[in-house]
Amino acid sequence: MTTHAFLHSQQTKRHWGGPVVGGFFLSMGGVHLGIATSDPSTYQHFADDALFAFVRDGWQDVFMAHPTFFGLLLMAAETTAGILLLLGGRFATVGWAAVAVFHVLLGLFSFGIWVWCVPALVLIGYLARRDTTTRWGRARHLGGGDVRPVQLRSAAAPR
Repeated sequence: MTTHAFLHSQQTKRHWGGPVVGGFFLSMGGVHLGIATSDPSTYQHFADDALFAFVRDGWQDVFMAHPTFFGLLLMAAETTAGILLLLGGRFATVGWAAVAVFHVLLGLFSFGIWVWCVPALVLIGYLARRDTTTRWGRARHLGGGDVRPVQLRSAAAPR
């Protein structure tokens, strides 16, 4: 390994944000697995204070028509977002977008949920920009410009 490649690998050590948020979403997927399989009626009143009638009506008419199915679908989405963040790289880029969209949509359910969603979105943006496994994170971390993978040269290779 050349000195440059060693320094590059040290500079791009993964930021803690992706694994922490990914682990959180994995655990929340587990929570929804428990709710959906044990007592799906727990979801019944979640949308009662929704900001728009279509959210309240849609929740009751669609989600609560089959709460176990949709609870498991919610579990699958959160678990997938968590796994994507844990994988890093291009997968993390999709994971960060999924986590952000999840929180924007969650904000439709009430102003009270904004107490969680708004700070969470700020934190998600902050942590996503520092995720050194994503293209934008590497560019920011290494000083901008086009970021290409480091190619290792053996000691015997001509220069």
